[in-house]
Amino acid sequence: MYPVPAFARPPFARQAVRSRHMPPDSQHLAAQVVWLFVLAIPIASVAWTVTHEEIFREPREFCQQKSSTCDRWVKRKFFYLFTCEYCFSHYISAAFLAFANYKLLLDDWRGYVVAFFALVWVSNAYMSLFARLRVDIRSERAIADVRAKEVEVKEHEIERIRTDIEDIGRTGDGRPPVR
Repeated sequence: MYPVPAFARPPFARQAVRSRHMPPDSQHLAAQVVWLFVLAIPIASVAWTVTHEEIFREPREFCQQKSSTCDRWVKRKFFYLFTCEYCFSHYISAAFLAFANYKLLLDDWRGYVVAFFALVWVSNAYMSLFARLRVDIRSERAIADVRAKEVEVKEHEIERIRTDIEDIGRTGDGRPPVR
């Protein structure tokens, strides 16, 4: 009998064939590493957005206030979680592990543990790179603003000198006009 092409199989059969190596098992180390670096991107994105970006400023400020004023230690730590990208990335990594069923190096529960800490590490490396990139961009903008201001000052000086020269030419006596 001839093999049935994938498009001709019923949907449940296509899913079974496709999910056999998704996520990759321990036999496919290169695919696991690719998954590691790709899964860390949305983890870093979510953790950074919640803990730094303007869209979550009000809830973050509320959590910052609660993390320092709550009476119980557990409550303070719970609210602190939403203000620290490193702490928050652990919880996001756990959620992504559950969502993606991703294991690293080992096919049993130990693969989840290894994947969990590897995802946290890679996502925090991404966030550190992004923070450094933002600092560089801000400093470049500040330098550009200073240079633009210097150009504006020089243009005003040139315009003042130009008008002085024109005024000298109009008076004809070679002295600048009195202002």
